[in-house]
Order: sequence, then structure tokens, then C-alpha cells
Amino acid sequence: MDNKKVSVKDIARLANVSIATVSRVLNKNGRYSAETEQRVLDIVKQYGYTPNASAKSLRTNRSQSIGVIVPDITNEFFAKIVRSIENSILPYNYSVFICDSHEDARLENQHLANLIAKNVDGVIYISGKSDVAAQDEENDLPVVYIDRMPEHAYATVQSDNEYGGYLATEELLRKGCKRIVLLSDMRPLSSVSQRTMGYIKAHEKYGVTVINDLKADGGASYHIAKQKTAELVEKGVTFDGIFATNDMMALGALHALLEHKIEVPGQVKLVGFDDISLSGFCEVPITTITQNTERIGERAVKVLMKLMLGEANDAQHYVVPVSLNVRKST
Repeated sequence: MDNKKVSVKDIARLANVSIATVSRVLNKNGRYSAETEQRVLDIVKQYGYTPNASAKSLRTNRSQSIGVIVPDITNEFFAKIVRSIENSILPYNYSVFICDSHEDARLENQHLANLIAKNVDGVIYISGKSDVAAQDEENDLPVVYIDRMPEHAYATVQSDNEYGGYLATEELLRKGCKRIVLLSDMRPLSSVSQRTMGYIKAHEKYGVTVINDLKADGGASYHIAKQKTAELVEKGVTFDGIFATNDMMALGALHALLEHKIEVPGQVKLVGFDDISLSGFCEVPITTITQNTERIGERAVKVLMKLMLGEANDAQHYVVPVSLNVRKST
């Protein structure tokens, strides 16, 4: 038999099963025995059969593809989540379109429109928007929002950001810090506000007053964090700890402190958030909050599959645990 012309009908005849059974095995959908599955897959492998994706899409009105929108693919944290999503969706025979929004709402909208035009079956999405009610109602597409939780999102997967903020601040308080700078993103993102709440609750738990003058917000980048930290030092502001709401900001703070001859952790202790590789490889390895990127990606795929298959009867919200990774900066 010509391998290039083998069809589902041929596979069914060779495996001595119905065409419907072959379809169920290939789509991993429905009931069939392990023995039948193995027989069909052996024949598929032997003849190098590949389903015609275009024909299948027309027949089922499904493209077997999803979109993933992230704010910055060069950020290791987001890249790890994307890798986990790809690894988790491949067993379902889905392909992935990856889009980088550059933290720009207009690009988010453009990417979303392009993905819909490609007839993707669903989207996993890290959005910078505060509310997505109108967007989701207009698009009528299964969407799982991850990392950040916009208002009215039906399905979300995020880290336990508040507890992470608490753990980070608690580490500084337990090590004797009393005047802790909160170095955070100024945008109203749920992840940032939750980490800030953890910072506040840790102060309350340990009976230490939150000093508003020690809250320094700006962009979430290395350069802005470095500038903000340098400004605090040059103005003579007294502080003995810094909690940065992401690791790139923590790295910027570290370099500003070292450039101003301030010892870490001797004079100022420092904690970040995300546990990217750089936080462990820098001059003074940074204590940080570890997010489980693999589990975030896996859970996001599971939730999206439920939505796409119509198996989600109510809102889906999942919180993934975090942990404290203590290094030399504290």
C-alpha cells in the first residue's frame, strides 16, 4: 500500500474496526479498549498516516489550535509558562500560536482579532486590562486568563500572590527589618495589588507600621527599579529592607545599592518575586518567591480544554501555591 495515500478507511480495515473507532482513537475522544487503541496506533505509525488538518477543521469546525498571548516573551517567567502550555497541549494534538503584546493594550486587541480570524478553538491570555466583560461577550471564545485576574474573567489561573507578598515581607521582618521599601509596578494589575496586600498583612501580623513614604512605584522594569532605588538613597531615605514585586526590579534595586556602596544583606536586605534564573546568578543571589510555572501552564490547559469541550458548568478559578527561596540577599 502507498504510505502517502493511506486513509482513515484503510486504517479501519487493517485494524478490523469501524471508521468511527479510528476517529475516536485519533482524537482521544470516546470509548475504546487499550488493545484497540494500540492496534490502531501501530498501523498509523507503520504507514506514517497524518490527518489532514484543513479537512478536519472544515468537518468539525475546530482548528485544533489555540492562541497564547503574553506581555513579554523575552521575560523568563512568561517564557516558562508558554513552554508548559505547549508541553501540556501537545498530547491533545493541538498547535499553539504565540503572541507577544509588549504590555500594549492595542497589540492585545490586534493579536486577539488575528487569533479569532485564524479560527483558534481557545485562548490562554496574560492581559494587562482591568476588565474583560465586554471583550469576552463580544468574542464568545473560550479564554483562560492566567497570572493576572481581570474583573469579570470567567476562568483564571494565578499564583497565590497575596501569600507570596506575605512570605517575602515576613522574611525581611524576621531578619530584623523595620523600614521595608515596597518596590512595585504602578499599574493596577491584580498580581501587584495582591502582593501589596501580602506586604501590608505581614506588617500587621508582626506589629510593624507600614511607612507610606517607603512605597516606590513605577514601571516593572530593571532600569526604573534601579532609578527609584538610587533616588531613595540619594534623598537620604532610611530603609533596611526592600520587597520588589518581581525579580527584574529586585535586580535593579540590588545594582543601585551596590553602586552606592550599600552592603547587601549587611545594611539592606532584599527579596524579589518570580525566581527567574538571574536572581540566583547575580553578585548577591536574591531571595525570592518561587512561582510554579509548570503547574500554571498545566492547569491553564486543563481549564481551557474543559471550556472548549463544554464541560465547565460554572466559573473556573484556580490558585497555585508559591514558596520562599532563601538566598544570600537576606
